Amino acid sequence: MERMKRKLLTLVCVCGLTLSLAAGASAAEFTDVRSGAWYEKQVQAVAEKGIMTGTTATTFAPDAYVTRATVLTVLWRMEGSPEPSGIEGFPDVKEGSWCDKAARWAKEVRIADGYDDGRLGAGDQVTREQLALFLSRYTYYKGGALAEGVLSLYPDGDKVSKWAVDGMKHAVGAGLITGTSQNTLSPLGYATRAELAVILDRLMTPAQG
Repeated sequence: MERMKRKLLTLVCVCGLTLSLAAGASAAEFTDVRSGAWYEKQVQAVAEKGIMTGTTATTFAPDAYVTRATVLTVLWRMEGSPEPSGIEGFPDVKEGSWCDKAARWAKEVRIADGYDDGRLGAGDQVTREQLALFLSRYTYYKGGALAEGVLSLYPDGDKVSKWAVDGMKHAVGAGLITGTSQNTLSPLGYATRAELAVILDRLMTPAQG
C-alpha cells in the first residue's frame, strides 16, 4: 500500500517540474513539509535556490519517488541551466519537453548515457545506485576527486551492481548518500524527493575541516 501511494505521488511529480513556480520558495510555504522534519531545512535550501520546486505552489511531495529526468534537471539547474550544444537527445525525450535541455546537457557532459537501448528512461524512478552514479559523474565533470567509501560496512553493500560500484563508493565516501538504516544501504531502493533535497544540500555545502 505504501509503495503504491509513493508510485502515485511519483506520477504527479513527473509533471511537477513543468510548473513555473516562483524561485525563492521556502519550506514553510509547503503544507506537506512539517516543521521539524529531518529534511525541512534542506528542502528550504534547495527551494530558495530554485534547484527544486514544489509539485504545486503549496506542496513538495517529500515522500514521492524521484525520476531519472528530475535528477538530471536539478543538476542542470545547479549549473545555471546552460544551453546544450547541438547534441542529439535521447529517443524517449521529446524535443522541447520540460527535461529536454537538461537531458541533452547531461548526455553532452557524460553524466547520463542512457540504457543499453539508448533510452534515458526519463520517467523511471531512480534507484539509489543510479543516483550515486549520476552524482559521481557530476563530481568528475566539476573536476572534483572521487571519494573511496567502504561499501562492506553495510551488509547489503555487495548488492550494488558492478557498473555502480565506483559511483556508490564515491557517494558514500563523500557523505552524499548514507544508509537507509544503520545496517542497510538499499542500492536498489528508490530515492524520494526528500532524500534528493538532503543530498543536493550536502553537494552544495563544502565539507568542513
